[in-house]
Amino acid sequence: MEQHIDIKDLHLLVGKEMTGYYLVAEKELREGKQGNYLRMKLQDKSGSSSANIWNNADQEAQGFDEGDIIKIKANVISYKGQVQLTITKVRFADASEYNIEDFLSRSNKDPDLMAAAFFALVDKVENQYLNKLLKLIFEDKEFFAKFYQAPAAKSWHHSYLHGLIEHTVSVATICDFVSTQYPVNYDLLITGAILHDVAKVMEYSSKTKIDFTDIGRLIGHLSLSDQLVCETAAKINGFPEVLLINLRHLILSHHGEYEKASVRLPQTLEAVVLHLADNMDAQTVGVLQLVESAPPNADWTEFDRLNNRYYKIYRP
Repeated sequence: MEQHIDIKDLHLLVGKEMTGYYLVAEKELREGKQGNYLRMKLQDKSGSSSANIWNNADQEAQGFDEGDIIKIKANVISYKGQVQLTITKVRFADASEYNIEDFLSRSNKDPDLMAAAFFALVDKVENQYLNKLLKLIFEDKEFFAKFYQAPAAKSWHHSYLHGLIEHTVSVATICDFVSTQYPVNYDLLITGAILHDVAKVMEYSSKTKIDFTDIGRLIGHLSLSDQLVCETAAKINGFPEVLLINLRHLILSHHGEYEKASVRLPQTLEAVVLHLADNMDAQTVGVLQLVESAPPNADWTEFDRLNNRYYKIYRP
């Protein structure tokens, strides 16, 4: 494989031509004033960049799919303060030409330290039924290995390997702090925080690009997490029904709004806190990912299509 140019370093090549291999994270054929063009998001382990093919877009689009690695020749340009690639040549890259590890984004936090923090939070749950529930799920080494590796989202927040455990530890840590400020049921809240996204292990596939599995798209992680909790609780003799109902409510309501695929609206104090903690971490890290992927001298991030805005980068 040729020497790889990290996407985070492309700003050093503005105005120049470059050649490299990148993963196609997004691909969309759009209609323009001069005909169709191909809009893409390319990524490697260092970040992502927008890229366009202006000529022969319909034909070029047939040569590769999302999730493929492509070899490109492109001009590096700056558009509204953001680095973009104008691709002049492109082809599908055979697996023998690259190392897939160069294209998979990862958490910048040490996953082993996050795992230690995760189990420390599990150990803080004193309720015998909730503690047993957590240990039955996460002391399964095969399951925890998947949880440890999994992303927390497809594109917006924690959309990288080890993202799920990072997000889970962050949300549970926020809840741990909030418990010192408000009279919540600590064990219930922390357990809900630890389990709220647990079924994202089943919702996403991340062999190359992050995408939904069939069961993830058709059922979703809220319902799948609820199912896992119910099935595991059934193995624990005497698990209190009221406790289980309240825990299930935390999981099924944590998206907070029906418009955001929440199964229920938060209707307990713990459910309200969990929703706010989850949303705080997700939105903050989503914006942070945009800020960190911006060129060093950029004043604004790329456009956030999910929330329909740009973000100003504060540089004191």
